[in-house]
Amino acid sequence: MRLGQRGDLSLEVPPGEAGSPAGWYVNSPAPGARGPSILLGHVNSIEGAPGVFARLHELVPGDEVRGGREDGTTAVFEVSADERYAKQEFPALRVYGNTSGAELRLITCDGYDRHTGRFEENLVVYASLAAGS
Repeated sequence: MRLGQRGDLSLEVPPGEAGSPAGWYVNSPAPGARGPSILLGHVNSIEGAPGVFARLHELVPGDEVRGGREDGTTAVFEVSADERYAKQEFPALRVYGNTSGAELRLITCDGYDRHTGRFEENLVVYASLAAGS
């Protein structure tokens, strides 16, 4: 799924219904190209069912993430870190800024507050293109 920007310059997000896929932010490099490729997905659906990134928090450094390319090949990335950021303090330059190599950013909501019914944080998983990929 391809995602763009909203009128307020925030990133579009995939639909919230159960079974919705992750989406690629079209103004970021394609997975495997130089720079940070941005993929966004929900941790859960509107109905509360697990979303495509429900288990994103389980990834640890060294884990592999594979992504299909339009040419039919697969890009293999190695997870290097995960970070949680308060939505009001999201470090856009760190997450979206240029990189010297091919990288991947997987982004979802985190930090659910039962009192407000909102997610107060974002979880970002950082990964780099594996050698030979």
